[in-house]
Amino acid sequence: MAAVSSLSFSAIGQTSADRKVNVSSARYLASNFEGFGFRTSLLYHSLGVRVSTAASSSVVHCMSTATDVPTVSETKSNFLKAYKRPIPSVYNTVLQELIVQQHLMRYKRTYLYDAVFALGFVTVYDQLMEGYPSDEDRDAIFQAYIKALKENPQQYRIDAQKLEEWARAQTSSSLVEFPSRDGEVEGILKDIAERAGGKGSFSYSRFFAVGLFRLLELANATEPTVLEKLCAALNINKRSVDRDLDVYRNLLSKLVQAKELLKEYVDREKKKREERSESQKANEAVKNCLGEYQYVGR
Repeated sequence: MAAVSSLSFSAIGQTSADRKVNVSSARYLASNFEGFGFRTSLLYHSLGVRVSTAASSSVVHCMSTATDVPTVSETKSNFLKAYKRPIPSVYNTVLQELIVQQHLMRYKRTYLYDAVFALGFVTVYDQLMEGYPSDEDRDAIFQAYIKALKENPQQYRIDAQKLEEWARAQTSSSLVEFPSRDGEVEGILKDIAERAGGKGSFSYSRFFAVGLFRLLELANATEPTVLEKLCAALNINKRSVDRDLDVYRNLLSKLVQAKELLKEYVDREKKKREERSESQKANEAVKNCLGEYQYVGR
């Protein structure tokens, strides 16, 4: 993907390609999302808890025990129990695909939560759910989704905000110079670099790639070489990041098209309901007039 770091998320979200998308076929979105999914094997493994010494003392990484690993259907069921209201199909189909793929990633043997991953997920979620009819429901769905995966939704939001605030204060140079500086976020990034370099467990994901890109965007680091330097500093394969960001961009493009068509459909239905209502009111008015005329005529 050429010069991916020069693209903004707003530009991605506003991509307007061929509008030949059938809004009734949300499966098309799901199939695109599956490409963005996390194809991993569900491995049962033993307990392990590691507290990072490279990052701040608040960074704790946990591995699940074999007895802790639920099935995909249990995770989906937990989500549906936590959020019982109906979700429009254009959102629900993608959310269901996402939760299946993230379940497999979440219970992978090498999975360890980190703040960059959280930033990536929050960014993806907010982009996917942009324009949802209710802000309150959007937050409730987020809460139910993360809790269904047995993680802390508040931690996701707090860590994402922490990295966003840090990135806004950075430049193209300072962003990639984190190894030489001290600080909470610098410590988080150093810990990731250490684990990704082979000194601990690290599981790369496409959410992580989106998290990196979000850091670049907030720091206004638009030069293509900055992403390369940041990946090198974190011991991450840039080719994988480029590929995953390209898939993400295409996914958002398809989703935007589908949501536009859904909005047009909803607007048409609303207009039809209003026309039916006006017609009904007119008929009632005519009936009332006729009734009064008949009464007076007597």
